[in-house]
Amino acid sequence: MRAPLEVADIFRHCGPQYRQTHADGLSRAQRRAMRAIELCRTIALGGHVEQCDACGHQRIAFNSCRHRCCPKCQSLARAQWLERRQAELLPKVEYFHVVFTLPEPIAALAYQNKRLLYDMLFRTSAETLRMIAADPKHLGAAIGFITILHTWGQNLQHHPHVHCVVPGGGIAPDGEHWTACRPGFFLPVRVLSRLFRRLFLEQLRRAFNSGALHFYGPLEPLSEARAFAAWLAPTAQAEWIVYAKPPFGGARQVLDYLGRYTHRVAICNHRLQRFDGDAVTFQWKDYKHGAASKAMTLAADEFIRRFLLHVLPDGFKHIRSYGLLANRHRAAKLATCRRLLGVVAPTQETSGVMDDYRDRYQRLTGTSLRDCPVCGRGHMVCIDTFLPGALPRAPPPHHVH
Repeated sequence: MRAPLEVADIFRHCGPQYRQTHADGLSRAQRRAMRAIELCRTIALGGHVEQCDACGHQRIAFNSCRHRCCPKCQSLARAQWLERRQAELLPKVEYFHVVFTLPEPIAALAYQNKRLLYDMLFRTSAETLRMIAADPKHLGAAIGFITILHTWGQNLQHHPHVHCVVPGGGIAPDGEHWTACRPGFFLPVRVLSRLFRRLFLEQLRRAFNSGALHFYGPLEPLSEARAFAAWLAPTAQAEWIVYAKPPFGGARQVLDYLGRYTHRVAICNHRLQRFDGDAVTFQWKDYKHGAASKAMTLAADEFIRRFLLHVLPDGFKHIRSYGLLANRHRAAKLATCRRLLGVVAPTQETSGVMDDYRDRYQRLTGTSLRDCPVCGRGHMVCIDTFLPGALPRAPPPHHVH
């Protein structure tokens, strides 16, 4: 049986030539992401030898790169993040999903100014939600929410947008009442869209006037003030896309959704179909035609280019919390919300101090990494470790993939 195709296979085969061909256009973060994915779960990162305590079967387990762009390294991070979020969900409250998307011309500029404009997207979408929710004409309450940045569409093109998961209510101005939204309806989308557009364009103009924006290639002429103003004018008249999905069915649905979206990378390995050394074929959903499932084939060079479009600047936080869920006062505000709703805080299981990654993975996902793949009765126990680049002292006699 042929091993499943991985992004790492494409990077290992074509990455060295890509780095040489595009040496001047790759950022340090992109180079680091490529290198991490290529080395993930190989001898270059070291690892350990495991042996079944029942049948004696041995296997080598190489270490993971743990890079956030690696399709293989997000399961445990996602499970741990979700465990922390579970305690913050409020029962008896509808949760809504709101998406803010940058128009295509602004998206092109955002790619050349990732840190500045992605921060701006976070800031203005959050301010939009908080301002409209606080308005007595709409909700009239202080709200809290989680925002997640995605920069890709299904075809891997650059498509920056943020997903916001928002409880359908908040704390009234007097601090002593919970104000709930109308069942099935959170905030008016058109009002959100207009305010989002105004706030973002105001901040973008300020960034230009302060000299904070950079322009390269086809956008270089926009560094002149008159050209920039003319280029920006149509976006001030266009409708910016803000999409509010129907409310989630309950707290479990919220967690399931967050689990799919929070630690996602541009493309998962299971969407890859073929790679012949020159071209990559992958599955994608065409949302312009009813989410029809289609296959797309790209030259390997173009596939790598599109994948690297979505590597974020070093240290950039792609998941942020605002309002009642902001880090500095989350615990106190959630306690107030529960008091006003008349609910108690959920109890959480805590892991022991000896919990290693396999115990945590099973506790959080329900999937065991310890079960012996041969006899199914025993557990795999670590009997040796080895450093990066070294071989284990007693390699398993079985062939290891």
